[in-house]
Amino acid sequence: MVETRLPAVHRPRHLVYYNRTGAWPMHFSLQAVPGGGLTLILDQGAGVLHQTINHSETGRTDVLRITYSWDSRAGWGRLALERTDRDRVLIVPIHAPRPVRMEDALALVQPGPNRYVAPDVLYVALSDQVEPVGPMPSLMPDTPIATPDGYRAIKDLRRGDTVLTPGGEIVPILHVLSRQVPAFGCFAPVRIRAPYFELKRDIDIAPSQRLVLSGSEVEYLFGQESVLVAARHLTASSGAVPLYVGPVATYWQLLLPRHEALIAGGTVTESLFIGRLRRKKDDLKASILAGLDRAGLPEHGRSVYPVLPAFEAIILAERRVA
Repeated sequence: MVETRLPAVHRPRHLVYYNRTGAWPMHFSLQAVPGGGLTLILDQGAGVLHQTINHSETGRTDVLRITYSWDSRAGWGRLALERTDRDRVLIVPIHAPRPVRMEDALALVQPGPNRYVAPDVLYVALSDQVEPVGPMPSLMPDTPIATPDGYRAIKDLRRGDTVLTPGGEIVPILHVLSRQVPAFGCFAPVRIRAPYFELKRDIDIAPSQRLVLSGSEVEYLFGQESVLVAARHLTASSGAVPLYVGPVATYWQLLLPRHEALIAGGTVTESLFIGRLRRKKDDLKASILAGLDRAGLPEHGRSVYPVLPAFEAIILAERRVA
């Protein structure tokens, strides 16, 4: 897994490069190519994997997550590209990928003479499992969630339990989802500080987790009753700070029938939004929802509230903590 800013280039440029000669040679490179594309090259002597995945030009401020997964025994692999500020994933199947030696896999994620990582790259990570792509959990396990019986840590909630919405509705939990991820880049936790944003206590969340902000100020500035603001934008104010928890973090989330909002520690947060993922067989199979009964999954239409872009989100956050 690689997270990187995608530079605007006029010719191919290495983002990650590894080359080892000898009896078991290996060449790996992830390149940015003109037009906003990415090319993966894996040469292990007996065959070359060369795969390009195209993406519209996104600019330097946007971060992409590239995930290469493979199961050589099953003859299966995939290359996935996600834009971390949008609910979108592009997946390209890889046919008959060759196995990668553990020595080479470890060398890809550790500094060494045979490896180059461009300054645009935020991190390179390795997993011993096929990692899901698409919608992701984004609340730390101790996040207190409002229920009819009071606040409960999200890690203690189960399918069939109920939660309270900001409007006082009692809503059943369809699924409780969790995932361990690298605690870097767009997965690096953010601490939202009480008493800002109506919090009764601090909560720790992923940068992608969105808060629901409401009030007369929101109506005046944006003409909306409520808006969604990603936690990554709140760090521009004194109401949120980056949090270091070690090399990995475990996030949790709740899947609700109609994408209802949650009350987390006093503030209003978004529950897991999956759109119409159940209609997209390949995307569903690659997601954290793989293995669940498609018939039991909800369909979420457009997000209940509009999502503020970075500039507007920062302005609102600064006004809220002033």
